Amino acid sequence: MAGAAAENVKVLGIAISPFVIRVRIALRLKGVEYEFVEVRFAEPKSEILVKSNPVYKKIPVLLHRGKSICESAVIVQYIDEEWSDDSGSASILPADPFDRAIARFWVTYIDDKLLALITALRVETEAAKVTELAGQFRPVLWPLEEAFAECGKGKGFFGGDAVGYLDIALGSCLGWILALEKAHSVKLLDAEELPRLAEWAERFLAEESVKGLVPDADEYPKLYAAAVASQ
Repeated sequence: MAGAAAENVKVLGIAISPFVIRVRIALRLKGVEYEFVEVRFAEPKSEILVKSNPVYKKIPVLLHRGKSICESAVIVQYIDEEWSDDSGSASILPADPFDRAIARFWVTYIDDKLLALITALRVETEAAKVTELAGQFRPVLWPLEEAFAECGKGKGFFGGDAVGYLDIALGSCLGWILALEKAHSVKLLDAEELPRLAEWAERFLAEESVKGLVPDADEYPKLYAAAVASQ
């Protein structure tokens, strides 16, 4: 998309951050060319990060037309609105106000419940605690299994026929879920217990808009070690 490239779009972040992955998928869905800038988010933080997000000093940050947009949910909605006519792509957020509100509700749920659980399991090493945390995934994921039936309306994605806002939010977590399954030899997204979500996950990861942006499970230890080492 030449017009977008000329506007010098940049994304500040690290490759394994689910919040950064959300932004990158949204940009690809809209056909927007951008530069990905790896930044240091631990102290001392990268100068460009502090300058671009002086309030929270967190990733991701979208730089567009010399202005900064922060917080992944805000950025994805900005991308959806800013490039609504240029790319000819479908809207990322649902058009219906009620459906849009429901999608936002579940994205908040994912951030509050699922990502907190992923973070806890990521740093846990004690076997008993790992087992306990792994057991908490099903109760957290089950409401999303049911929400898929409602939001997807019998189609392939939460967004219906195409990847949408809720798909991006949950899909950005899949790399970590698969990596943690492998690292701890546990099953977190069990196809027998969560059949709709398991099938959805396969479809999502196979999408062209997603390929290469959600790292493979084997890549996470290396990418995480590199990110920590650079901090």
